[in-house]
Amino acid sequence: MVPAAISASTSATSCPRRRHSQRNSRSQSRPVSAVSSRVSKSTLSSASLSSIAGPGGRTCECFDLHNELVPYGKAWAWQKELVRQKKALIESDGDCPDTLIVLQHQPVYTMGTGSSEEYLHFDMENAPFDVHRTERGGEVTYHGPGQLVMYPIINLRNHKMDLHWYLRSLEEVVLRALLSAFSIKASRLEGFTGVWVGDEKLAAIGIRVSQWIAYHGLALNVTADLTPFQWIIPCGLRNRRVGSIKGLLREASSSVNCGAGNVFIPGECDLVDIAYVALIEAFAEVFQLEVCRKPLTEALLRGKSL
Repeated sequence: MVPAAISASTSATSCPRRRHSQRNSRSQSRPVSAVSSRVSKSTLSSASLSSIAGPGGRTCECFDLHNELVPYGKAWAWQKELVRQKKALIESDGDCPDTLIVLQHQPVYTMGTGSSEEYLHFDMENAPFDVHRTERGGEVTYHGPGQLVMYPIINLRNHKMDLHWYLRSLEEVVLRALLSAFSIKASRLEGFTGVWVGDEKLAAIGIRVSQWIAYHGLALNVTADLTPFQWIIPCGLRNRRVGSIKGLLREASSSVNCGAGNVFIPGECDLVDIAYVALIEAFAEVFQLEVCRKPLTEALLRGKSL
């Protein structure tokens, strides 16, 4: 049985450096035809945008930490505090705007509310990284440097009160971002949640919904070292692999260079910046929001009330 990616309370540093071992984990076969190795140089300058507007009239505040390594526990606490605040606004009949947090995590494994330890290739008492059991849906996954994580804390009353629609919308954000920024033709895989190129999963999704406030979100492998995924069965899927944007572009570039040509592929930090902007633009389009960057307060950075 495919593990559910939904858990509902009613039913359902600039360019951070990696702090763990760097080992090769190249997959053996990718559909190179699904990837273009050419990334527009003009995209590099767009990561400084402070506001991106979609077709709708509502705004979404965005806490931009996409070049920072944030401990998982701190980001988790931020989400829960935002959910608490939004519930309070709804109870007082106040306006409940949407919020987006974008960041990278220090290396960590996270498990869903019903995750099984059978998908771990290590003893929980001797884990290579911290392990957090959370209230999201889905099985175990890994977060770390080079992976962009988006946590939308969204009032689904302002959009569509349909959990499956929300999951498909998060997938659509990633699909559009990959195509627009990298010409990667990714797809959904019937019966599974996430975004795929061939049998490689590039983005994982797991959410929690409480009183129609959704939180947790999606993780997209951009330049991540994929080695830590070998120590788990990601998302409980035994016969599927994990991929990254960097890996796909390198393979496509290698294929192109077997002939001739000058192929431009950005460095790792630039790839993260490009992916970040593409994700924000796609998020604004899909959810019809104007995404506005909001500065972080010292209280927020210390994990206190927002």
